[in-house]
Amino acid sequence: MIDSFDGHIVDEWACRDERFVSGAQVGGVVVTTARDSMWGPTIPELVEALPGIEIIDRSSVNAYDDERVAKAIEATGRKKLIFAGISLEVCAAFPAMTAVARGLDAYVAVDASGTFSETKRQAGLLRMQQAGVILSDYATLTVEILKDNGRPEAGAVYAALDMPWATLVGQVAKAYGK
Repeated sequence: MIDSFDGHIVDEWACRDERFVSGAQVGGVVVTTARDSMWGPTIPELVEALPGIEIIDRSSVNAYDDERVAKAIEATGRKKLIFAGISLEVCAAFPAMTAVARGLDAYVAVDASGTFSETKRQAGLLRMQQAGVILSDYATLTVEILKDNGRPEAGAVYAALDMPWATLVGQVAKAYGK
């Protein structure tokens, strides 16, 4: 699940990483909060990166409290959920903690989430850890989903993650005929 809006993003953790956003194309749920009033429109890059994906606009603080969001998450049939949001300590943390409370495995891609201060970021991370949420980064979560570097799409996945060392490893392996 990705939760984001435009206009109130203030630090380097801002969720403008289209590489992570593409994960929502594989059965993700995308939500925003009060886009037509309080928080402003959904980040345009997010909308462009997800053509045809419904973005659920809600008013509840915790996305999981919105019945449409809860049903959309349940409809995926997944027991392991990845969250990202602006702000990290609310929009990613609250639904992730709710998922854990419901017996699901919740992961938060910390580097794909934004917040408004270092204090909020640290407090949010501590709270999520205490609740049993698994904290990670988008690249590690993506590679974990890949599972096997022998899969045909592995090269494209690493290329999309913008990991130059992975490209170099691939070039070396190719040079040695592996």
